[in-house]
Amino acid sequence: MSRIRRAPAISTYSLVLLAFLAAVHGLVFAQAGSVELPDNARAKGYGSGWECERGYREDNGACAAIGVPANAYLTNTSYGSGWECERGYREDNGACAAIRVPANGYPTNSPYGNGWKCGRGYREDKEACPSIKVPPNAYLNFSGDTWRCNRGYRAFDETCVAIPVPSNGYLVDSSQGSGWACDHGYRAIDGFCVVIKVPANGYLMDSSSGSGWACDRGYRAVKEACIAVNVAGNAHLDSSGSDWECNRPYRKKQGKCVLP
Repeated sequence: MSRIRRAPAISTYSLVLLAFLAAVHGLVFAQAGSVELPDNARAKGYGSGWECERGYREDNGACAAIGVPANAYLTNTSYGSGWECERGYREDNGACAAIRVPANGYPTNSPYGNGWKCGRGYREDKEACPSIKVPPNAYLNFSGDTWRCNRGYRAFDETCVAIPVPSNGYLVDSSQGSGWACDHGYRAIDGFCVVIKVPANGYLMDSSSGSGWACDRGYRAVKEACIAVNVAGNAHLDSSGSDWECNRPYRKKQGKCVLP
């Protein structure tokens, strides 16, 4: 008998709970439905409020159509005009005007500049793309908008002339200077590579300045020769190797080492 009496109590409780949930749901639904959407708008997928459909933008609480000119497309952005011109066209007073691309050119699809560039092997000249005349012993550069001379040649009056390399010299990869350098043991003098005369007790230096040679340690340069350094008593060669200094506690005085 007790089981028969409990069943109606559970059913009544469930009905009350369902009725409460339905009332809450109806209240929330009614509140959401109370937001009035303007034409060409939709409720936001997150948060509250609304947003305009594609092709429209908010204007004083309404959704106004974005005027897209011919040869343009929507950008779906909230800033700017909301549209951009198609490739080959550019904005001009609210319209998309065709870019006049000369022969041997191509559109760059950039709002800057004239809107086109010349193809490889052609150069811009006002509103045209004339071909680049590559002289003998030259080649187009990496970008293809000018030419460079081959190794061993240099530009002169729209041509490439050979670089005269003297005997005992070699080409250098530089557009400055003579375009060549002398071999080790030679130096450039008046367009020639002249041998460097190294005196006895001397050696060649890797330098284009000075005499091109230096004296061994224990010798010093005097004119075109290497003279031995006369080390005084109680002295030794200094770090340069071309002079001497006194041992401690001696001091240098009038070419000698004396005690203080």
